[in-house]
Amino acid sequence: MNTLKGRKPIIIAHRGASGERPEHTLEHWGGEKLGAYNLAIEQGADFIEPDLVATRDGVLIARHENALAVVTTDADGNPLFDKNGDPIIDEATTNVANLEQFRNRLTTKIIDGKSITGWFSEDFTREEIKQLRAIERIPEIRPDNTQFDLLFQIPTLAEIIDLVKQVEVETGRKIGIYPETKHPTYFAKQGKCLDGTAIDIELSQLLIDTLVAKNFTDPNRIFIQSFEVANLKDLNEKIMPAAAVNIPLIQLIDSSGAPFDFVANGNPRAYKDLITPDGLAEIATYAKGIGLSKHLLVPAAESDRNEEGKILINNARKAGLLVHVFTFRSDEFYLSPHYKGNPEREYEQFMKLGLDGFFSDFPETGKKVRDQMYAEN
Repeated sequence: MNTLKGRKPIIIAHRGASGERPEHTLEHWGGEKLGAYNLAIEQGADFIEPDLVATRDGVLIARHENALAVVTTDADGNPLFDKNGDPIIDEATTNVANLEQFRNRLTTKIIDGKSITGWFSEDFTREEIKQLRAIERIPEIRPDNTQFDLLFQIPTLAEIIDLVKQVEVETGRKIGIYPETKHPTYFAKQGKCLDGTAIDIELSQLLIDTLVAKNFTDPNRIFIQSFEVANLKDLNEKIMPAAAVNIPLIQLIDSSGAPFDFVANGNPRAYKDLITPDGLAEIATYAKGIGLSKHLLVPAAESDRNEEGKILINNARKAGLLVHVFTFRSDEFYLSPHYKGNPEREYEQFMKLGLDGFFSDFPETGKKVRDQMYAEN
């Protein structure tokens, strides 16, 4: 199993052990209420993955999106309400919609070209964010996780760093952090706060500033990832050199569409252009690796086929790039019927391609298979 550096692949807990807890949650180390990050660490993850968005006062918090709750709308974009006058929630990771003090912050914004109605992180200060509580994002798929609703605050990046530092002190384990900057073009150039003022926050700069302030810049314990390109290039060429740090960068590549900064600037290229030999060679000038949608390696409808995946990984190897793959989920809803209800078979198939790492909502399962397959390494 030909990994780039001859090491067994790293296990990246996707938003923590988000298959078993509401995503992006933590409790102080040793606490009784295990959040997603705590559980992932206990289950043996090598890295925990926070998606990062910003508050109005420039604090990075861990949420999958800057939308804290999304409201269902009609065909004209008007929010829909139930018979009690409460907004009908389409998706939420917090209880913000249930808090009367924030009811008037419901608004509609255009984010990466899409109209979204809801409540947004950039309209709240850190102190206000701390009044919210996390809830399960997909309760219809993960109903067991709803028993943990309202137990956890919304964590800041600084608090996540404190968690892994505390784990290191108490156990000796050096857990890594794998942050993703969400919607960097929106936060820096396009987005506006509720009062109409520009957000004007450079997420990459704020991320490096936070890592430096927390003295957490060991390149062996951090990867920085993004679906956009320009912010990674800025990190490589300007932001990190100015801060005297050198953290490996990962270019995320989805199975369809295009990086939003390409779209915003009229660049006609799409994600598919980034996985050509020339595209991979360009990525190698600013990043250490790629984070691939697993559907680029093994088509979901044809799970016995992996020849295209082998070619893509071989081309990445020629460019000297690490290959990390997202996202492995054990839920029946997500697991291809090809694996007949056994998620371990999916891990096995992909690891045989020589992955350097993988994102999983269920890191315990990933670790079990990884350790079995690499028992002699």
